[in-house]
Amino acid sequence: MVFSVDAYLKALDFRGTPEPTRETLRDLHKRHLMTLPYDSSLNTGRGTALWAGVDIDVDAAFDAIVLGGRGGVCYELNGLFRHLLDRLGYDTGVLAAGIRQVDDTFGPDLEHVFGFVRLDGQQLLADVGFVGPSYLEPLPVEPDTVTRQYGTDYRIVRADGYHVVQRRGQTGGWVAVYRFDPRPRDLAEWLAPSPELEAFARRLAGSGIVVRGRAFATGQRILIGRRLVSVDGGHERMRGVVDPDDHARVLADILRQDTP
Repeated sequence: MVFSVDAYLKALDFRGTPEPTRETLRDLHKRHLMTLPYDSSLNTGRGTALWAGVDIDVDAAFDAIVLGGRGGVCYELNGLFRHLLDRLGYDTGVLAAGIRQVDDTFGPDLEHVFGFVRLDGQQLLADVGFVGPSYLEPLPVEPDTVTRQYGTDYRIVRADGYHVVQRRGQTGGWVAVYRFDPRPRDLAEWLAPSPELEAFARRLAGSGIVVRGRAFATGQRILIGRRLVSVDGGHERMRGVVDPDDHARVLADILRQDTP
């Protein structure tokens, strides 16, 4: 089906007139994360060409994800959302980020594709294609200013020439989410040969770990292989999902599917 703003808003259960305001942006961003899941299984079989489709076919992605409900990866979900915001009259752009790894290093600068909105003289991060844990509502790019969302604090700090998004729950200290250069990007940058991205893609494929996630009203659920990370009101917990029936239920809940 051809991209339709009305069908998109209906899928997100958005009601009212979508004026290009901060309130509308905040509402749409959260609804998107709650409605359309992230699913890295879609990268299976793509080898090192994970970003080959970064300049998405909007109509095909809309039909498969928004109407078909199949989930998506970062550039698909954020690409669709950016297209929706453009149609609604927002001033948008593309950003790139390197995600914090388990050893507290960061992935390649072009690892993650997300976006921003310029509104009322301010730049707001808009990211509906990151599995999390992360912000549910757009995050203002105001370095060293703390923003609280649903029990979790967020801030952006400068480090080593980057802006780093950090989060802090009800317990523990600040933890990096990802780092980014605030300059707008061009999608053609992902299509140029990049040994760094190719090496990173090989490592991801070698791990064999599939990640899925979706937000809910006060947090997120992220299934990393057989581990479930839940964030609710700023409280984070992790548990193993070993039993096949339990795994099927968790997966069905995240992907909004019927339990087998």
